[in-house]
Amino acid sequence: MPEPRVLLDIAGPVATVTLNRPEKLNGVDIAMLRELVSTAREVRADRSVRAVVLRGAGDAFCAGLDFGSVMRSPATIARSFVPNPLRGQNLFQHAVWTWRELPVPVVAVVHGYCYGAGLQLATAADFRFSTPDARWSVLEAKWGLVPDMSGTVSLRELVGGDVARRLTMTGEVVDGSTAHAYGLVSGVADDPGVPAEELIAQIVSRSPDAVAASKALLNRTRHASPRRAFAVERRLQLAMLAAKNTAIARAANAKKETPAFVDRTFGR
Repeated sequence: MPEPRVLLDIAGPVATVTLNRPEKLNGVDIAMLRELVSTAREVRADRSVRAVVLRGAGDAFCAGLDFGSVMRSPATIARSFVPNPLRGQNLFQHAVWTWRELPVPVVAVVHGYCYGAGLQLATAADFRFSTPDARWSVLEAKWGLVPDMSGTVSLRELVGGDVARRLTMTGEVVDGSTAHAYGLVSGVADDPGVPAEELIAQIVSRSPDAVAASKALLNRTRHASPRRAFAVERRLQLAMLAAKNTAIARAANAKKETPAFVDRTFGR
């Protein structure tokens, strides 16, 4: 039986998802895309999970699409390129964007290469921590292609238009420190797992429903008109006022105690 392309380990409220093709620098093939989708579905179904760490095994986060493997089956590529009419996403896009759609925050921990598909996956996460010497690139430009795994949406949300164009048109390789200066990266550390853990510790101390609703609020209103954004705010706030975890937070704060939250009830 082949080794899983994606590993999932759930310890308490934190799920660690590991790209698991270290011999290929975690190059993405069709099997990995499918496992990314199924793993995200498994995480979504476990309402005890309150944060996700996304990382790569071995010497790299992800060196991009494994062209050698993927191109062996043009028919599979063609089928995978057709979008699902309900989602409006094909397999390549859905395998990445599904992490943005999770009702829990996703934190990418990046080292080594973060190229092409790997960069698009990392930027779909809510936060990214990188080693200073990690290598980031929209590498599709090297092959005469454009980022087509949701990366254009992530880039336009994280960096200015000129930076997005520069990275996409040139495919230049930048280190983690430069990626941080550009806005691609949330923080830089020799061991990026440390700031990732510190942030997650802060997040899981809050109501899992409020965290999920906050992610939904920011995702849904990022490009909305003020009128639309205010309507989304109202709906989500009404849901939070009725949530059990909100009552737990209120009671604990009144007593100056640490709240003992129950599993997430908000978000599918």
